[in-house]
Amino acid sequence: MARFDRHLAGDSRQWVCSRVRGEVLEVAIGTGLNLPLYPAGTPLTGIEWSPAMLRLARQRRDALGLDVELREGDARTLQFPDGAFDTVVCTFSLCAIPDHEQAIAEMHRVLRPGGRLLLADHVVSTAWPVRLIQRAAEVVTVPTGGEHFRRRPSQHLRAAGFEVQEAERFKLGIIERLVAAKRA
Repeated sequence: MARFDRHLAGDSRQWVCSRVRGEVLEVAIGTGLNLPLYPAGTPLTGIEWSPAMLRLARQRRDALGLDVELREGDARTLQFPDGAFDTVVCTFSLCAIPDHEQAIAEMHRVLRPGGRLLLADHVVSTAWPVRLIQRAAEVVTVPTGGEHFRRRPSQHLRAAGFEVQEAERFKLGIIERLVAAKRA
């Protein structure tokens, strides 16, 4: 991920983490790469389906001396009550969640009215030659690791009850990051 972040994602993790407010849930926290980027004192809960990745996130949390709750969990069935969080974060993960539309619906459910969803992910490119490469890559990456390069989560947000407030794409449209508010 370090090479990906350096060459493609840019400052997307910092961009997302700088926009959190209130009680925060990070969905698919992975190895905890975002942990050092949250503002000091952010009340944060992270979920991850992979026990191995969660173990690394716990090690990172402990090394940073953070008070962060980390749980094993599935983005498609979040084990939290409705309206439990002010902000939900998901960075570079919706591309690999089997039913990303269900995950978006769950993120909506656990947000309070007016709460914010902060996303950053690689998406289908705006350049047709890159889209061809993405399509060819998916022939291997989808069956072997569930990694999708041509998804566009932002297209599902309005139907899920979100209003996009801020969005940008860069690196030939491959990277998209956005802020969306849960409609009251």
